[in-house]
Amino acid sequence: MVPTPRAVHLREEVRSLLEHADAVLAPAPGPGLPDLDRTFTAQVSDLLLANLATLLTERVRAEAPQAVLVFLPESIEGTPALRQGTVDLELGVLNHLDPETCTEPLVAVPLVAVARADHPLFAGPIDARRFAAADHIGISRQGKRHGPIDTALAQQGLRRRTAAVVPSHTAALLMARTGDLVCLTLDGWFPDTLAALGLRTFPIPVATPPIDIGMAWHPRHSSDRGHQWFRDQIRATVRHNTPSPPTETSSHAKGDRQA
Repeated sequence: MVPTPRAVHLREEVRSLLEHADAVLAPAPGPGLPDLDRTFTAQVSDLLLANLATLLTERVRAEAPQAVLVFLPESIEGTPALRQGTVDLELGVLNHLDPETCTEPLVAVPLVAVARADHPLFAGPIDARRFAAADHIGISRQGKRHGPIDTALAQQGLRRRTAAVVPSHTAALLMARTGDLVCLTLDGWFPDTLAALGLRTFPIPVATPPIDIGMAWHPRHSSDRGHQWFRDQIRATVRHNTPSPPTETSSHAKGDRQA
């Protein structure tokens, strides 16, 4: 038997309705969720993973010791993974989401620059001109070389040189550790790790927007009590582990989120 074009068209929608019905009719998990035997799959960037994974895992284990967390890389970003059920939740900068996706803003974190502690930049005040004159590491999975900092520098008639572009924040930090290169990171995150790597942060001498971090999930999980509990753990972990206070949260579709 071969499905008709109409059946193929309705497949995802019917699947979503059935999963939503299962979530609504499922019994509510008990206090502490000691018997919750479930795997939660989250797509998380390497920088967020480094800062949040341990604390999130400890929180989940304390309340639901049978639950398992699976973290997937950003390489699946821009795919229908949430819609298809490959991923339960996306955590990070929310881009390229399907229109029905539910989102919740969590925190806006300023960026700071990073260089090794004995970098020549620290020999004097770091203004926009000296900052632009240094060699920089770009961080982009698509290989992009320009961003908001380049726009801000251009408004002052300055242009920085991006000596290398890497796909992850971890790689950028390790490169900055051993060379005369400058990269970026989130302000206040894992200061002990940066110090152990011999790195030092400093304010970016041009105005740059903060990084907006949020979580996203498919609407079929909105009434899923286990998934609601998992979102609570994400929310609490981000609040606990982020120096900046989180923004007021609300759940809505991506179309409502965009200005």
